[in-house]
Amino acid sequence: MKAVAVIPGKPNSIHLREVPTPTLADVPDGRGVLVRVLRVGVDGTDREINAAEYGAPPPGADYLILGHESLGRVEAVGPKVRELAPGDYVVASVRRPGSSLYDRIGLQDMTTDDTYLERGINLLHGFLAEYYVDAAEFLVRVPERLGAVGVLLEPTTVAEKAIAQAWEIQRRLRVWRPRRAAVLGTGTLGLLASLLLRLRGLEVVALGRATPPFLNSRLLEEIGVRYLSTRAVTLAQASAEHGPFDLILEGTGFSPLVFEAMEVLGKNGVLAMLSVTGGDRRVEIPADRINQGFVLGNKVAFGSVNASREEFERGVQDLSQAELAYPGWLGKLLTHPVRGLESYAELMRTLTEGAGAIKVFCEVAPW
Repeated sequence: MKAVAVIPGKPNSIHLREVPTPTLADVPDGRGVLVRVLRVGVDGTDREINAAEYGAPPPGADYLILGHESLGRVEAVGPKVRELAPGDYVVASVRRPGSSLYDRIGLQDMTTDDTYLERGINLLHGFLAEYYVDAAEFLVRVPERLGAVGVLLEPTTVAEKAIAQAWEIQRRLRVWRPRRAAVLGTGTLGLLASLLLRLRGLEVVALGRATPPFLNSRLLEEIGVRYLSTRAVTLAQASAEHGPFDLILEGTGFSPLVFEAMEVLGKNGVLAMLSVTGGDRRVEIPADRINQGFVLGNKVAFGSVNASREEFERGVQDLSQAELAYPGWLGKLLTHPVRGLESYAELMRTLTEGAGAIKVFCEVAPW
């Protein structure tokens, strides 16, 4: 079968290749599921792997099949699979169990292992291929009515995890009633995070660099989110006018903004850091003021990486609710389709250069 892969460690090595077609026998104990891939979303992670910034092939291979944002249709199931059937739409989780205690209880997103096993990212092949096989426990069924936007489920789980963890942490307060939230960054993650927070009844301010109006700012307005450009207002000014913020989600990839967020976070507030930054930026910060604010204000800052099965299942529920509350809104995020695995070069070019792109994705197979 055809697949889009890279040679880890070799920059700009993305290519189309023939690889063995997987079979149900690849998964032990009769728990295998053969999935025909329909759509695969791409993001900055795929771009960085193609740039050889990280990523490793599976043991015994010299290539890595890309793609961690999947949507597929079940073609066949093993004899011990009861929860899925041929014809079901499914999305696969990304991180797989390692050796830690957390891995053994299904919380591989909380692993203490130094090496991560992630499909399409590190040591496991991804989904940018005609088919894949996986164990049923790593597949989440997506209702047919969500099929067209199901490829958004994996990025949705990034925000789902952070929001769920914020609420879990704040159980320490016994009564936590957040009213206002700030979302830093208005790409795919920022848009989805803003949506989830609106579904939970919060007033949301989203901050990005671009000057409105543009597609992202209009989409935010459609769900009742105020958009502010950081070219016109600082985070401190936004907090003074629209805060204090009980919850801040940072997903810009610009790490200095984390420390600005720490300064403006409200009392008893929570800052969730979602960006994976591999650079070497250095900034001077008002350390004493930040420290004092956190101590006297009982504030919390934490990092979050997605996601357990629970977040995928919650994501299905929230995407279903979003389709009812804001009909058609999710589909507007799917801005840049690229047809066919053979168009891998166009896919990467669109990801890198696509003006106004929110979600770039490959239409691997027809519906």
